Amino acid sequence: MRVLLVEDDTALREAVCGYLRAKAFVVDAVASLAQASAALHAAHYAAVLLDLHLPDGDGLALLRELPRLKERPIVIALTARDQVSDRIHGLDAGADDYLVKPYDPGELLARLRAVERRRASAGQPVLELGELQIDLSREQVRRAGVPVALTQKEWALLRVLATRAQRVHTRESLQDALYGWGDESDSNTLEVFISRLRRKLGRQHIETVRGLGYRLASAGEPGGNP
Repeated sequence: MRVLLVEDDTALREAVCGYLRAKAFVVDAVASLAQASAALHAAHYAAVLLDLHLPDGDGLALLRELPRLKERPIVIALTARDQVSDRIHGLDAGADDYLVKPYDPGELLARLRAVERRRASAGQPVLELGELQIDLSREQVRRAGVPVALTQKEWALLRVLATRAQRVHTRESLQDALYGWGDESDSNTLEVFISRLRRKLGRQHIETVRGLGYRLASAGEPGGNP
């Protein structure tokens, strides 16, 4: 999961980034509304962790940017405002959850996963493609009934493919799921992970659409080249 952290407190920003990266999240961090807006339009994020008291305005103003995005990220508001009315206002404005400072990073992680599970279960939590079963809410994959073990990077890539299965995903959108700003990656890194997934899931399930990208599909479906 690629996450955007919007937090102007340097120490807290570094602590949260370090914690989430240790849990295999890809995290980009910014310190202002302007930087957050630019980031949202430059990359795809599964979640935004949003401080509400920022140097250039109220963090809730960022929620107005979300309808312009192709896919709306999860938003968890992070704030020292502990009044019930503040929480109600934040949730009504479009935040998916609300966490009052100071908070434990473990609770932030739990809330992030809980919101993600709720969103997955509201759609299609278990995707079936022939012999493959992909459970997005539990992060479980089975091939012909046998559990498939995936690394965090492999799962991050599969999650993007499975969220909009049978549609073509560009190289850029898939690379966004693997790496944040400043992360080193070779030009062929994406192909390496695609190759690993093909070995584990079956080559026929991840198709190359020449000049466009990749898609996840049932075996034997037309429209792609392995």
